Amino acid sequence: MQNLALISLFSPFIAFLFASCFALSEKKQFVGIFCSLLVALSAFCSLYLLFCNEAFNVSLFEWFAGVNFGFDIDAISLTMMSVVGIVATCVHFYSIFYMAHDEGFNKFFAYLGLFVFSMLFLVMSDNFLGLFVGWEGVGLCSWLLIGFWYKNDTYSFAANEAFIMNRIADLGMLLGIFWLYLQAGTLKYDEVFSMVQSLDHNALILIATCLFIGAMGKSAQFPFHTWLADAMAGPTPVSALIHAATMVTAGVYLVIRASTLYDLVPEVSYIIALLGAFVAIFAASMALVARDLKRIIAYSTLSQLGYMFVAAGLGAYGIALFHLATHAFFKSLLFLGAGNVMHAMNDKLDIKKMGGLFKPLKFTAILMCIGSLALAGIYPFAGFFSKDLILGYSFISFHHGIFLVLLIAAFLTAFYSFRLLMLVFFTPARHDEHPHEASKIALLAMSPLMVLAIVAGFFEHSFFEYLSTKLVFIDAQNQIVMICASVAAILGVILAIFAYKNSWFKESIEENKIHKLLSNDYFIPRFYHQFIVSKYESLCAILKHCDLYIFDRIVEKIALYSQIISQKMIMPNSLNLMLRFLVAAFVILLILVWMV
Repeated sequence: MQNLALISLFSPFIAFLFASCFALSEKKQFVGIFCSLLVALSAFCSLYLLFCNEAFNVSLFEWFAGVNFGFDIDAISLTMMSVVGIVATCVHFYSIFYMAHDEGFNKFFAYLGLFVFSMLFLVMSDNFLGLFVGWEGVGLCSWLLIGFWYKNDTYSFAANEAFIMNRIADLGMLLGIFWLYLQAGTLKYDEVFSMVQSLDHNALILIATCLFIGAMGKSAQFPFHTWLADAMAGPTPVSALIHAATMVTAGVYLVIRASTLYDLVPEVSYIIALLGAFVAIFAASMALVARDLKRIIAYSTLSQLGYMFVAAGLGAYGIALFHLATHAFFKSLLFLGAGNVMHAMNDKLDIKKMGGLFKPLKFTAILMCIGSLALAGIYPFAGFFSKDLILGYSFISFHHGIFLVLLIAAFLTAFYSFRLLMLVFFTPARHDEHPHEASKIALLAMSPLMVLAIVAGFFEHSFFEYLSTKLVFIDAQNQIVMICASVAAILGVILAIFAYKNSWFKESIEENKIHKLLSNDYFIPRFYHQFIVSKYESLCAILKHCDLYIFDRIVEKIALYSQIISQKMIMPNSLNLMLRFLVAAFVILLILVWMV
């Protein structure tokens, strides 16, 4: 079993090494298929361990006192490993089609392999330091992949934004890990959680807050959310991987993994739930008016992450993990479908300039409809089961304000999901392109995700029974909530279909102040640029001039005078000067000794 766990972890790393060695090779198809098979092997091993339902620890060696290098294989990590493996396998095979004509094909697969390895390292680690290593690895790979087409300045800026925004948040997480080590003397999960009740409560609040700041950055929660939509600059398979199974889910995983800690600080947990509810409706509102195909799906990710944090913040960690898993399947399906649309439209992204794509892209349209139905929470698709559990728990735990916000967000989600479908597939064509369906490889790669987007919700009871060894089962089903959520979703779907079928919204609506507010992301990116980035750039310019015209000049003068003095010292009759320096040095040494 331990060997299977190591194979699951290191297969993507071998794919990274293999693709790196063949970075300049012309055998693109061979490299792509071989790397995809290695990632598929990792997924197979993870699924086998999941079905065997065995928990064990793989301890390799001691890093330093109190921290061993090892991996913890339990219900939580195996669930994450399986989700990451399935989505990553589909994305790898899809990328063979999507990146076929890109000159950086082999390099792209190298980065993908390292990305998957970093995420698996993160979820398998048995201590907070190992988690942080994988955490930073995922951050590095996201920078490499978002800025993969680095010759485009916009893409490079998006990669840098994601990297810097996450580094700021990661500082909080690092402080939390340091403080935890000072308090507990260890970073291993089992040891920390066994003694956490005996630690100072104020220290626990500080630790939990710092760790959550790191989670906010990685999962793009407000105010660190701006990088997520801009990350759409990367290749579409990267978007599927980041938004479904790797980077953005890491923050949710951290809170779930540290559930024992967060149970002891309900004040912090409640703030997490409130922030999650705010982000759920905040992101959904921006998706209502967005025109960029990928950004709409990105906003939906942000909104669904809010749902997950609500569940985790209210203590329903198993439900949060369940929604994380179901969301991974239908969200990656939507992103890969968006890739097919982009391929057919010569990389155009404005949905207002699409339409009439159902006939030429029939299979893609069906796949994206399934993904959208799951996202909207329509029965019997996967999103219905997991999202309703979050709504149900917020209701039965008497957090009715949060429940109402999430219910409105569910209505908005259904509306913008079908707004996208209508404008892309089911309204008259507004373009001059000659679109065609994606290759069979791409459609086959999407098929497992389609199946899981339909059936994953039916494994609800088996899932929670499986998790019962690590997380407390909470029965959050409620008939009233189920009816309310279904009505909200169906109303959103019907309203979107009628509104865009009958052209209710005219072009003049874009001049509306509310529309401008939403389409400009509440002007938050502009605020960041004008009041933070521009000020920082001005400070950097001042420091640059100080460096060039003050510090450099001082160093140059010191060097010049040193040269003059050294020349005098080697001249004849310079014995007196040498003796003076010797006496001065001796006096300084005596003073230092006396002070000590």
